[in-house]
Amino acid sequence: MDLSRKKSNYSFWILQFLGWGFINCLSIFIMRKISTELIVYSIIFGILIGVFSTSILRWYLKRNISFEAFGIKELTKIVVSFLFTCIIFGGLNFMFGYVYAKHGPGLTEEEIQMFKMYDGVFIHIINSLFIVGAWTITYLVIKLLLKLNRDRIERLELSTNLKQAQLNTLKGQINPHFMFNSLNNIRGLMLEDVEKSRDMLTKLSEILRYSLTKNNVNSISLQEELEIVDNYIDLSKIQFEDRLEFIKDIDQSVLQLQIPPMIIQLLVENATKHGISNLKDGGRIVLEAKQEDRLIKIKVKNTGRLRIQKNTTQLGLKNIKQRLKLLYADKASFSLQEIDGEVVADIKIPLE
Repeated sequence: MDLSRKKSNYSFWILQFLGWGFINCLSIFIMRKISTELIVYSIIFGILIGVFSTSILRWYLKRNISFEAFGIKELTKIVVSFLFTCIIFGGLNFMFGYVYAKHGPGLTEEEIQMFKMYDGVFIHIINSLFIVGAWTITYLVIKLLLKLNRDRIERLELSTNLKQAQLNTLKGQINPHFMFNSLNNIRGLMLEDVEKSRDMLTKLSEILRYSLTKNNVNSISLQEELEIVDNYIDLSKIQFEDRLEFIKDIDQSVLQLQIPPMIIQLLVENATKHGISNLKDGGRIVLEAKQEDRLIKIKVKNTGRLRIQKNTTQLGLKNIKQRLKLLYADKASFSLQEIDGEVVADIKIPLE
């Protein structure tokens, strides 16, 4: 349990005992003409009954009510749990009054009349509707205000980090190592095939243009992203030749769907740089994309082992996580793991 949750729990229990203590002291003050013994017992048991009943209600609400998707279903749960708590609260108060009247100290005339007024479970349940109702409304209002405050703080944090994230994305997109290697490889290729060299220069310029112009765009079509990935693979094959095998398994239904720019290219670049380049005999990169359960599922697999070196910044992977968080909050996900001798990167993006 983190510090903020501990602090929240401490605050709740302090307010629970203080609140129920105040309510019971106030009710005793209003009744006045009762014995000291009844005052003490009423306050002690009144606090315990109130804390016990509403703590059960709180336990249920915390686990079953979601303010993120509040609707009729949640409202019904609140009403049902509220009524159930009223029955518990009223029943326990009736039991206290019954036991005290039968086995407690001798009652004064005023006390006898008071107990006669509340001689019935139903009366206690009706009274509990107001007290437990006030507690429930107060609790839900506080929960809502705390949630709104957390959302506001999160929006401020995301807004503060947005420009830094965009800058990091730009840095991660333009890999100078790749650019220098590509230029050197194209220069060597010119001695063998001038026409192909021109084609590779065009592809390199397309990647540069794409990296710079798409930096401030939140989404592009998956087909447009795949064109840049193909350019990147073609340039990489000048260096790796037959050591690099690239396979695409793309569902045609996802080609026009929107995804964050450079997100697949960064995964493929990561697979090439940290996977294939470290293997003497090279390896294979498999790119899969499909639509399932209102999600775009993208998977990049490469031959090799998952080794995250200490001296690497992991800038590309951090960019992916940060952009998914900024654009989709918790609705998108990213994972990187080793499965059966392959490094597998999984991205799930909600359909817009």
